[in-house]
Amino acid sequence: MTTLHAKLVKATGRLGAGPQDGAVLVLDHTGAKTGTARETPLMFVRHGEGYAVAASANGADQHPGWFYNLRAHPDVTIHVQKRAIPVRAREAGPVERQEIYARFVAVHQRFAAYQDKTSRVIPVVVLDPR
Repeated sequence: MTTLHAKLVKATGRLGAGPQDGAVLVLDHTGAKTGTARETPLMFVRHGEGYAVAASANGADQHPGWFYNLRAHPDVTIHVQKRAIPVRAREAGPVERQEIYARFVAVHQRFAAYQDKTSRVIPVVVLDPR
């Protein structure tokens, strides 16, 4: 289903509400260990000139694979509204993370449930335009 969602977003430019908070972007990234090209659809919130995504993994006890891939290869491309945007990924600091994650919760209450479900602090990744 993830591959289908990624292709749908790239083809139509949208999945969800549009270019505002709560919509979906597609993250093109490279596997940290395998070097394999990957596409992952992720819900986003806007952050300054860029975007932010939460490494929630639905509240799993470990970070999603794409999070580790971005640590290894932070220069990536995202697709929003049929536009390919080169970005640099960085993990939000504690204060910035708290503010951004609260916006995820405001858009979709399930993000509060994800944090309650796990003992790890769910990271937020900021995608700044390059």
